[in-house]
Amino acid sequence: MKLGILAHTFGKQPTAQLAQTIADNGFNSVQLALAKALSDVDSANGKLSPGLANEIGDQFAQRGVKIAVLGCYINPIDPDPVARRADIDRFKEHLRYARDFGCSMVATETGGLDTYRDSHPDGYEEKAWTVLRETVEELAEEAEKWGVHAAIEPVSTHTLHSREHMIRLFEEIPSSNLGMLFDPCNLIKQPHVADQSAFLREVMETLYQRIIVIHAKDVAFNAQGEKFNPVPGEGILDYPLFFELLKTYKPHIDISLEGVTAEEAVPAAKHLREVWSGVRV
Repeated sequence: MKLGILAHTFGKQPTAQLAQTIADNGFNSVQLALAKALSDVDSANGKLSPGLANEIGDQFAQRGVKIAVLGCYINPIDPDPVARRADIDRFKEHLRYARDFGCSMVATETGGLDTYRDSHPDGYEEKAWTVLRETVEELAEEAEKWGVHAAIEPVSTHTLHSREHMIRLFEEIPSSNLGMLFDPCNLIKQPHVADQSAFLREVMETLYQRIIVIHAKDVAFNAQGEKFNPVPGEGILDYPLFFELLKTYKPHIDISLEGVTAEEAVPAAKHLREVWSGVRV
């Protein structure tokens, strides 16, 4: 099982120290969000270079940790055009240097579903979609130039919030360098709980060719229907089925543990590895 972790789970640290901490906790890959994880690196727009990226990648590689994906969680539908341009430029800079870090993916989410509710009350979802498409088209074009992937993560409360939206995005932006970061806990909604098997199978069977990286956490709903994320194994996600589908459709895909504290990380990883080893396909 290729189980990594979000690097900033262990807090913001100097690069070498963080890489060692991650290795000491038994993880051999990370999703690295520079601004969230590295205290000795200025990753402001324009500051990255091949040399800096190689130095960071080498610090992790020397400790047996691969940078599987760069996390660059921008707001691709920001109503402020200046802020949105700065976010786009930041993401494109990550794409340009991704391979110098030793990886080929940069990931983001897609902004809140109600972002344009006040300004476009009768069509706020479609307005957000139009802005999102314009942004992602530009990111995909940049990814194509550098031979890397822009990984887009759908979330149930965001502009891109369903399997159907993900399919639509791929249809409207038919770039081979656009991929999906699949976190079933982010995408699952309460109506899916009654037949979680159908939900997981439908997403995987229709989108597996475009899924390029996985997040692993857990999910549950309280009595009021509010979603929360307990430690893996304590929620409702059908991990045996999910892992069966991954082994069938996406063998050896990179998986990053999410939604845990530093103290919870090792036992959560142990649980997931045990489930994984028990799944036969």
